[in-house]
Amino acid sequence: MRFGLGALWMIVVCGFLAAARAQEAGSVSVSTSVRVMAEALAAQPVGANWLSYHGDYTGRRFSSLDQIHVKNVGQLRAQWVFHAPNSNSLEVTPVVFDGLMFVTSANDAYALDAQTGRVIWHYSRPVTEGLIDDASQHHNRGVGILGWRIYMETDNAHLLCLDARSGHLLWDVPYAEGNKNYGATSAPLVVKDKVLVGTSGGDDGVRGFVAAYDAETGKPAWRFWTIPGPGEFGSLSWPGELYKRGGGTTWMPGTYDPELNTIYWGTSNPAPDFDGGPRPGDDLYTDCVLALDPDTGKLKWYFQFTPHDLFDYDATETPVLVDARYQGQQRKLLLEANRNGYFYILDRTNGKFLSAFPFVKKLNWAKGIDAQGRPIRTGVQPTAEGTRTCPGFTGATNWYSPSYNPSTGLFYFLAEENCNLFFLKPEEFAEGKTYYSTGARRSPGDYSEKILLAYAQSFEAVDAETGHPLWHFNTGQSMHASPMSYAVNGKQYVAIAAGSDIFSFGLP
Repeated sequence: MRFGLGALWMIVVCGFLAAARAQEAGSVSVSTSVRVMAEALAAQPVGANWLSYHGDYTGRRFSSLDQIHVKNVGQLRAQWVFHAPNSNSLEVTPVVFDGLMFVTSANDAYALDAQTGRVIWHYSRPVTEGLIDDASQHHNRGVGILGWRIYMETDNAHLLCLDARSGHLLWDVPYAEGNKNYGATSAPLVVKDKVLVGTSGGDDGVRGFVAAYDAETGKPAWRFWTIPGPGEFGSLSWPGELYKRGGGTTWMPGTYDPELNTIYWGTSNPAPDFDGGPRPGDDLYTDCVLALDPDTGKLKWYFQFTPHDLFDYDATETPVLVDARYQGQQRKLLLEANRNGYFYILDRTNGKFLSAFPFVKKLNWAKGIDAQGRPIRTGVQPTAEGTRTCPGFTGATNWYSPSYNPSTGLFYFLAEENCNLFFLKPEEFAEGKTYYSTGARRSPGDYSEKILLAYAQSFEAVDAETGHPLWHFNTGQSMHASPMSYAVNGKQYVAIAAGSDIFSFGLP
């Protein structure tokens, strides 16, 4: 199999969108009859409907739609734009079923006509005051769907169930009480009859977990704590009460293999971020991919990418599931481009490490990965004076979604060359405050080579085989989300969130 590295957003001059904005709620031109079966969520590849954050359970973000191709993609035009008034930095991936699109913005949910952008219904909930760090930005990455219900997380970690046909609230379950530093920014993952959720707050001294709730009633089904409690395997890293604030949060949706009946979910950095003194050892299960039984929450296996992380190298990047030949043998693989600068290949049936290689040039915290998959450390660590470390705290990649194309055998993801000065200043935990134990800043001389993804305003289409640019559209706004594709009445569309707007593109 081959692996490719591509950047899908580039810095260009701001442009102006000459397209009509979507209308406010009005006459309905699309059916609101919604019934998504559990079997449909497992269907591959993605076709007219895009039913989850990743499109399907594999995390590949690959669409089988082929109306738009290399010979006509240059003719793409904006079809409509929907403006979300309460956010200037959408991170949502739309979910589409039978011409009905569901998007979120902060604690709001919208149903749109996917052909026109017209609002069908709008559910509104005030943002929560007093949150800190990521949760205080009120980001939301979208909904899960099953039957005639949709599910969303709120900024203060409530799981909401809405009637997909009307937007009426059916139930509201708080799922991260006991520490006000918890929040949520993710999209839920629906597996069989359960809704799976995680939290943010890994930099703020919370105890991470993955939790499952009954999709019909909202009753709790199970919870897996990512930081072991006293007496449990891995607890030696967490003396005293430290396990209660050890991080390891689960702020991106996982993936799922129905054949193996296994969920794969990434965990964030340990806390405090840059001070490893209070947390000796590997700090399980931070910076891991967890393989969980969706029926019970039981841990099947884990793989830790960055033991005893000192650099905020979350492993919340999408664990992509691929069946392919590896070294002459057909394998069930898990592929991950990790924030620490290495690309990993695992056997997803048992978590066995197969190989890893660096995908950036600026990498000085480790000099390689050994045969067991553990990093060979160089001794670089944060200091009071500041230590230049590569990659920096934003990582060589981050949460932005990758994609795998089975036709080309290529894996596509965003990467950046960057370094930071990492500083150490131990601090005590306090609710209502972050728990970094100081921080990091850009080191001199590293600006020129960094791809400033946060400021990219051009939506690009490139040849999947060569990376050759084929088309671009200047949204005039920064993009913090990933594209998706869907079809209505035989016409294919491509949609992406940019700034406070949802853009939908199609052929004339």
